[in-house]
Amino acid sequence: MKIRKAVFPVAGLGTRVLPATKAMPKEMLTIVDKPLIQYVVDEAKEAGIEHFIFVTGRNKGVIEDHFDRMYELDTTLQARGKKAEMEILARDQPEAGAMSFTRQQSPLGLGHAVWCARDIVGNEPFAVLLPDELVLNTPGCLKQMIQAAGKLGEQSNLIAVEEVPPDRTHQYGICGVGKRDGNIFEIDGMVEKPAKGTAPSNLSITGRYILQPEIFKILEKHERGAGGEIQLTDAMIGLAKLQSFYGVEFEGERHDCGSKSGFLRANIAFGMARPDLRDELREELRRYSSK
Repeated sequence: MKIRKAVFPVAGLGTRVLPATKAMPKEMLTIVDKPLIQYVVDEAKEAGIEHFIFVTGRNKGVIEDHFDRMYELDTTLQARGKKAEMEILARDQPEAGAMSFTRQQSPLGLGHAVWCARDIVGNEPFAVLLPDELVLNTPGCLKQMIQAAGKLGEQSNLIAVEEVPPDRTHQYGICGVGKRDGNIFEIDGMVEKPAKGTAPSNLSITGRYILQPEIFKILEKHERGAGGEIQLTDAMIGLAKLQSFYGVEFEGERHDCGSKSGFLRANIAFGMARPDLRDELREELRRYSSK
């Protein structure tokens, strides 16, 4: 199963981290020295993704600008001999034609955002990455999933999952666990935010998916679910009646950067993972904790 394309739903308003996102897309908030969206694009590149599809909304044009050339900056850096900075920009520059942008005109949910990418994705399996969820690990979460997909059938769908405390399962989409092979298992049911005490497991659905194009036929019905939105989980439940779904327990540390506390933790974790910053950051944290 060759996965060439990835969809990035970036139309959300980022209300959990207001007022920071009043005028700036949450996807452009920085973890250490890179915006969130750059981290997930880098994760997709590492996994072999060739075409990056962004589902945007109003006031998100800066995301498109971030992945474009800025000739004034390039010229200034060159004139000043800033070779290291120029190499950083060149490293992050995508190939011409590798990125597509489409609009989600109304905030109708994650399922609707994925459906908006249908014509660009076409009739082939694809990945979905939620940009406000980062996984700190090498190899990245998506690469682990694509490696797992290589062991499965052509019509397989995969979802990244992680354990959550049993008393918090009502806050997540939860998978039922079937036949297992190492860190991969058959999903024998999915439920969105089950009532307390009714969850089939404590494995939650996270923000990484590999889906077959038949999901679009279900999403085009525009059936509303929780919160009056078109839910991706509901569409996956429908597709699971026709195709196999597998959960992948990935290696790595997941950070929910859409929350204020998760955003702060991610900055510390990714900073501590950087050899050029680790010692200085550790000392600053020690000094702060001693006050």
